Amino acid sequence: MTALYLYDDGPARTFEPFASTRPISEMVAGVALIRDRWAMALQPGGRAFFLAGDRHLTFEEPGAAPPATGLIPAGSIIANARCAPKIPADISRAAQRAATCSLWRSGPRLAAVRTRDPIDAAALTDGSFALEDLHAGTGAVADVQGWWIDDVWDFIRLLPEQLASDIEQLAAQPAGRPEMTAVPAHVTRLGTHRVMMADVDVEPLVILDASAGPIMIGRGSRIRAFTRITGPCYIGEDVTVLGGEITGCSIGPVSKVRGELNNSVFVGHSNKGHDGFVGHSYLGRWVNLGAGTITSNLKNTYGTVSLWTPSGVHDTGMQFLGTMFGDHVKTGIGLRLTTGTVLGAGANVYGEMPPKIVAPFSWGSGPPYSVYRADKFVEMAERMMSRRHVELTDGARRHLTSVHAGRWTVDADTEET
Repeated sequence: MTALYLYDDGPARTFEPFASTRPISEMVAGVALIRDRWAMALQPGGRAFFLAGDRHLTFEEPGAAPPATGLIPAGSIIANARCAPKIPADISRAAQRAATCSLWRSGPRLAAVRTRDPIDAAALTDGSFALEDLHAGTGAVADVQGWWIDDVWDFIRLLPEQLASDIEQLAAQPAGRPEMTAVPAHVTRLGTHRVMMADVDVEPLVILDASAGPIMIGRGSRIRAFTRITGPCYIGEDVTVLGGEITGCSIGPVSKVRGELNNSVFVGHSNKGHDGFVGHSYLGRWVNLGAGTITSNLKNTYGTVSLWTPSGVHDTGMQFLGTMFGDHVKTGIGLRLTTGTVLGAGANVYGEMPPKIVAPFSWGSGPPYSVYRADKFVEMAERMMSRRHVELTDGARRHLTSVHAGRWTVDADTEET
């Protein structure tokens, strides 16, 4: 049984507004968490851990990997969390293929190493350690097909390609494929790409348009009337779609969506229960969008969109890019968000249109924002999570409090409220 360690290197630790609250391996690329993508690609059989620095030693989430501490045993696999491996054509044989390998490359870059010697997890604390510096075992060098996430906006840029590949690969598994049910006769199906669903409650007057790509709907989801889902599109488990047009999206588990959604990712447990357009956007966990919240994903000049990062504002080279919503972000009714907006974790913003960058735990209708007090924020998070029957554990409470204490800022600090 080989343990798998997902390593956030220096660039990964700049992927705000998400990196301050979660390891990058616990972000979704395509249909799956990066951690799960590596597990499917290698099938190591042992536990998975993450290496993301001291700030995430308190990170705790149901089903998530724990942080690595102490000595990493010889023979373990350390993988770069910015590499999102392609789901293999036969997951059941992945362990057999990986057993003889000690180095994995994705394109020209080193993506993972099987360690020859034990290594102290503390050596990877600050993100400056390079996998090339590890002493690898004597096994073969393998190629890992996949995608490198070099910038936070790559999660959106690569989404259509990843969705199409992921759903087709999952559909083609010769063994272990989830039990699928036929598309009900009362549902309108268009196109020739695959449509996969498992124990899904689909009402009449639903259109599944697989003309441009495949569609997969997870177990326990509910699709209400007057919904059109256009592929490539993934709807995870226990998702409620209340109507509208869902195109090219990855909707994580226990989310609720309505209205027009395009080329966007929901990590899970988030709520967009009302009308309003959200396009080319990424939503962390426990995001709640007020009724009528609208994102712009295209400039009126039709030029490329710039995005704030910790190292400054950068041209993404993308013509379509909406909003990056950090974990636990809340928006008020009728909020309008311009292209390339970044809302830090825990921000609670309302009014008309916030600036393109809002610091974590900001509160108010416009700058200068107040700072949401840590104790009040944690109380609110606990109430929201309990509505989805998820407990805010003492560990998760400590993590959110720690994230609040280490929050980054945009303008001068303001009074807490």
